[in-house]
Amino acid sequence: MKNNLLKVALAQISPVWLNKEKTIEKIEKSILEAAKENCELIVFGEALLPGYPFWTSLTNASEWNSKKQKEIHAHYIRNSVTIEKGELDSICSLAKEHNIAIYLGIMERAQNRGGHSLYASLVYVNEEGIIKSVHRKLQPTYDERLTWAPGDGNGLQVHPLKEFTLGGLNCWENWMPLPRTALYGLGENLHIAVWPGSDHNTKDITRFIARESRSFVISVSSLMAKSDFPEEVPHYNTIVKDAPEVLANGGSCIASPDGEWLVAPVINKEGLIIETLDFNRVLEERQNFDVVGHYSRPDVTKLNVNRERQSTVSYDD
Repeated sequence: MKNNLLKVALAQISPVWLNKEKTIEKIEKSILEAAKENCELIVFGEALLPGYPFWTSLTNASEWNSKKQKEIHAHYIRNSVTIEKGELDSICSLAKEHNIAIYLGIMERAQNRGGHSLYASLVYVNEEGIIKSVHRKLQPTYDERLTWAPGDGNGLQVHPLKEFTLGGLNCWENWMPLPRTALYGLGENLHIAVWPGSDHNTKDITRFIARESRSFVISVSSLMAKSDFPEEVPHYNTIVKDAPEVLANGGSCIASPDGEWLVAPVINKEGLIIETLDFNRVLEERQNFDVVGHYSRPDVTKLNVNRERQSTVSYDD
């Protein structure tokens, strides 16, 4: 395939909810399916591994010192990912074997923060199977704050893939103008937006970012139905008692650099959404607007970005 063309796969799948090992198996299956279609990039939704904390809105998660909430949270921690222990190694090996780059949303147990708090992290694995960035979500949204910690700017990175420059953000931080600008300033022209699910998140912002940045924008969401809650999860009956039949309906989509749909939001359909992107479209749309280039005024407004990985303790040994 020509260097200006990039074949991408959007993996709109459901997790095996709060089961790390089985969800990894499902992710690996999707990677293999994408590789058979000669895809060069595959993207998975926010917090897919091991799943979004849907229980918080269903079980009065703000109840102080609740034993029930502590038990569910502990289960969540146990099924989250410690990168330093090699828990993404099998995924990295598939990336290398099949020459496919991967964006994957995980719940991260960050070792440099003690290994007990959780971060909604977007991991980029390049086509050589190397983890090149781990972006911890800057600001968890609403009830996410009951179970996720706020991240830092270290993962505001971009990555080359053929003629494209890729960058990504998690869910509602895509609405934050300054993190978007931080990626634009690094030359981003293919923006990856990952979501827990539902077209009400993706149907407006995807096209807006594309039109603002004159870049391709890929939004990838997961699926989640009431029937996907496994009975072995602590307090299963409480979680499902008032759960709707559909908690996340997908809505994965692709917008072109002119802000029009290349793939409109796909609803309630599990599987891969495959499309080929043409880098020339980026160059065409930058002719009349380039948000950090000829249509910017750095003498008037300028952004300063702190990309230091934050940690409570540093050691001099």
